[in-house]
Amino acid sequence: MPITKAAAKKTAKSARKKVTQADILANFDKIQKTLDELAAAHEETEKTLNKVIGEISETRAAHKEAIRDIQAAHEETEKTLNKAIGGLSNTLGSLVEHVMTPDLPRKFKEFGFTFTGIQTVKWANGEGNIYTEIDGLLENGKQAVAVEVKTTLRRRDIDEHLERMEKVRKYAGEHGDNREFFGAMAAPIIGWDVKDYALSKGFFVIEPLGEDVKVTKPPSAPRSWSCPAPTL
Repeated sequence: MPITKAAAKKTAKSARKKVTQADILANFDKIQKTLDELAAAHEETEKTLNKVIGEISETRAAHKEAIRDIQAAHEETEKTLNKAIGGLSNTLGSLVEHVMTPDLPRKFKEFGFTFTGIQTVKWANGEGNIYTEIDGLLENGKQAVAVEVKTTLRRRDIDEHLERMEKVRKYAGEHGDNREFFGAMAAPIIGWDVKDYALSKGFFVIEPLGEDVKVTKPPSAPRSWSCPAPTL
């Protein structure tokens, strides 16, 4: 049966729902509830943020305190180190005095050397800076032995003395000193392997022996640093 215009109009009117005040109030309630939930979430977020900020502040305070503790420990360590260095310097000074006795030239006489004395030497360059320093120099008019003194002898000390001997030879040649130079290592504490290394490099080794000192010659000929022959 065909739908008439009157019937269609009546059906459209009945399809439209009337919005009541109750519906509006219900929507407002939903909006208010959402706003309340957002406000609660914001408040919780703010609490969390404040907590994090507080923890950061505590961490910063702890960090500053840790820095103060580290600085205090560093200062205390520095004091202890300076004290130890002072004591080590005194020990090394006593060792130098013990090794550099007037009897040392006699020890080297057993190996065919005749030295008239021994002294500490500092050689400076033209600007007044120390070019090289020798703890003890046994010498005469033709030969000299540069003695390096350590509390404990290590391989690196031997390598450094090899470099020092090159400087000694260079400086001597530049200042008209054509003597033949030899090297020696002295220390109260020397491991057998380090001693063998020093001897293999051609150095004499000087060790305390009771109230005296013992000088060991390299098994082969001691290494010498001679003035280069003039070129023709």
